[in-house]
This record gives sequence, C-alpha cells and structure tokens, in this order.
Amino acid sequence: MTANGVEKKEESKDEGVKLKRRITLFNGVAIIVGSIVGSGIFVTPKGVLAGAGSVGLSLVVWVGCGFLSLVGALCYAELGTTISRSGGDYAYILEAFGPCMAFLQLWVNLIIIRPTAQAVVAWTFGYYVMQPFFSDCDPPPIATKLFAALCISILTFVNLVSVRAATRIQDVFTIAKILALIIITLTGFVLIGQGETEYFENAFEDSSKDVGSISLAFYSGLFAYAGWNFLNFVTEELIDPFKNLPRAIYISIPIVTIVYVLSNVAYLTIVSPGELLQSNAVAVTFGDKAFGVMAWIVPVFVSLSTFGGVNGLLFTSGRLFFVGAEEGHLPQFFAMIHMKKFTPLPAMLFTGLLSLIMLMSDDIFILINYMSFVQWWSVGMSILGLIYLRIKRPEMPRPIKFNLAIPIFFLMCVLFLLILPLTKEPESTVMAVVVILSGLPVYFLGVVWKNKPRSFQRFVANLTHIGQKAWEVVPQESNKES
Repeated sequence: MTANGVEKKEESKDEGVKLKRRITLFNGVAIIVGSIVGSGIFVTPKGVLAGAGSVGLSLVVWVGCGFLSLVGALCYAELGTTISRSGGDYAYILEAFGPCMAFLQLWVNLIIIRPTAQAVVAWTFGYYVMQPFFSDCDPPPIATKLFAALCISILTFVNLVSVRAATRIQDVFTIAKILALIIITLTGFVLIGQGETEYFENAFEDSSKDVGSISLAFYSGLFAYAGWNFLNFVTEELIDPFKNLPRAIYISIPIVTIVYVLSNVAYLTIVSPGELLQSNAVAVTFGDKAFGVMAWIVPVFVSLSTFGGVNGLLFTSGRLFFVGAEEGHLPQFFAMIHMKKFTPLPAMLFTGLLSLIMLMSDDIFILINYMSFVQWWSVGMSILGLIYLRIKRPEMPRPIKFNLAIPIFFLMCVLFLLILPLTKEPESTVMAVVVILSGLPVYFLGVVWKNKPRSFQRFVANLTHIGQKAWEVVPQESNKES
C-alpha cells in the first residue's frame, strides 16, 4: 500500500465519516474570486455607465462597489469565525433569529436564488461557447441550453466524486479568468500608450445628479461583485478557518476591485460610451475592435469565467442544503455524505438537478428580477443578526471583532438597496416578498408539524433507506470542534 493510501486510511479511521478540512487558503481565495468573477464584469459595465452618466463617475462607482463589498466581507469574517459552521447566511440567521427565519432564507435559496443563478451562468457559458461559430447572429437557443446542461452535469459529477477535484477546477479556472482580464487590461494600457485617451477627456462631463440613477449604477456594479460571501458557506471544510477565512477575504476583494476598475478603463480606450451603452456584452465589443481576427478569444475567456462560476455556485449550494438538512429543514437524506468520497452527495445531486430543471424553463430570466432583492434581504438579516448577537450574547467567543460602526454602516447600505427597488421596480419587489412568505406554510407543514401520519413516516424512512443503499451515503459523524 502506498504512503498516500495509508494516509487516507488513517484519515478515515481517525476522523470518521464527515466532511474533511481540505480547503486551503489558496482554494479559499479561488472560491471567492472565482464566484465573484463570472459573467458580470463582461456585461454589467453598460448598466453602471447608464446610471452614472459619465466615464469618470462610472469608475468611481466601480471603486465604491468594491469598497462596499469589502466592508460586507469584513462583517462576514466576524460572522464566519464567531459561528464557525458551513451554511453562510442560513447558519447566521438560524443562530440569531431561530429556525423560522432561517427556513425562509433556505426556502428562497432552494426555489429561486441558487438554481436560477446556476442555470443563468451555465446558459451564459453555453452562449459564449457557441459565439465564435455564430459571429453574425445569436447561437440557436437549443444548442445554448445543451451546452449549459453539459456544463452543469459535468461539474455536478465532479463535485459528487471529489472535493479536491472541485477545488482544483476552481483554482485553475479562477487563474484563467484573472489572466483573461489581465490580458484585456494590458491591451488597454497599450492602447492608452498609443494615444487612445479620447473618452477619458472631460471624464466627469454629463455625470448624473439624480440619486436614483446613481443608486441603480451601484446596483448593477454590486451584481458583478456578488459572491464575496461564498466562502462562508464552506467554513467547516476550510483549513484553520479562524486565520484563513479573513485572510482569503482580505486578499480576494482588493484583487477583484483592482481588476474590475482596470478592465473598465481598458474597455473605454476604444469603446465609446455610446457604443458601450448599446452593447449587451462589452467585452465582446472590445475584442472585436482590439483583437481583429483573434476576436474569438474573448468569448473563450467568458466561457472559462462562467464555467468556473458555475462550479463555485454548485460547490457552495450543496453545502447550504446539506446544513439545512442537518437542522431538519430538508429531508434527512440530504444531510448524508458518501462513505468513501466524503462529499455531500445527495445535496450536490439535488442542487444539480434543480439547476437542470430550471434551465428547461423559458421564463428563467424573469426570476433574475427577484434575485437581487432576496439576496440583499439575506445579507441584511445576517448583518442584523451580527449586531443582535453583539448585544444579546456578548460572551460569545469572537476571534475577529470589528468596531460596531462597521456592521451598522453596512446594514444602512443594505437597507437602502432593499428600499430602492420599491420605487424603481415595485412589482418585482412585491413578488420577491411573496416568494419569501410562501415558505411559511411549507415550514409549518414540513418542520413544525411533528406528528405526521405513521404511513407517511414509514414511506419517507423506506425511501431514505433505499437512497442510502443506492448511493452509499450515511449521516455525518459529529463535526464539532474540540
């Protein structure tokens, strides 16, 4: 037997059947950066510029979005080291406000946020994979969906069989997407050196003075930064989380902010503000102008970026549903892990299947309008929970503890981002609230109601037993820190 085989055998014997701490600091940085840098930076500059009104103010908005993301990430560094379990917002809301509010957060992630996000990013992957072959028109929708389904299926399988393989994919594709943005940035600097600075002259001319428009610019920018809190979903698998969680945050957010700002500077060297506002994919427009016959390289870059983005979403989604099932908020089967692979196989399979089902819908993009409100609601509840626990449970060990003014400031920003859609898109906001509240009857029937008919309980138990045999999964052994 090889030394590696002995090591694995001893690991299994000593630690038992449970999730292993295999995510390194580098893996953590890759998860955050890889989750943030998806399709957003390649398409959302249009929305930021439209709201800001000028090139100069749009760049200020990109910096401001990076700053807000960093402030939020600092709050999550405190939350993640105070409540050191996987699940992210779900775990924090559960600790602060109890099972009902936590279930509602889990519910909206289950039926909207996670499957929709995974399906949309996978669809973007499929679109850009086909783009080089359809330069004069959009790729066929069926082909786009087939490539998207292939992306989800491959990455779900990888996440089912190996945590290490999933993190390596995240590492590789994160490096690839950062290199892609660096190439775009370097091309921009070469163009600036050649005198392409026309669009930076009078950079703040025509800047918007309307608070609502500027707010929408921030909304678009923050969409591109979404994912800064994803490492908190896998805290239990992070090596030395008290050190590596905050370190990964401190490294990742500045990297993303710098890359985003410089990428926008590069775009605006040869893409005029008018052209940018007309483009649905500014990176492709930039590539057509800058790279000529090599313009196909940009769709390839976007494909690599979105592939890694789907992997990060699937990886963290499986852990969210796994933790929810451990708390009894989802069927017990989803709280089990593979006996040999140590992956949350049922939860991973579940989130992959949900994404494929969502991909089949023609109305998937309608749900995107609800996503931002629900996501910021989850974040706001977590930050409110941080403040609440500071007051009600000051004795809790807090390896990282920031001045209370930081979470209060960020909570005010989140409240503003929740109130804004009420004035700009009231219908979408109302529908998002309805979706959240629709979880209440499910909570009372599925969680609160304990005395269900014995025939139903036997049916569920038999189904769980069959699932365990078929997939070789068992409940996780105690994973509490000593």
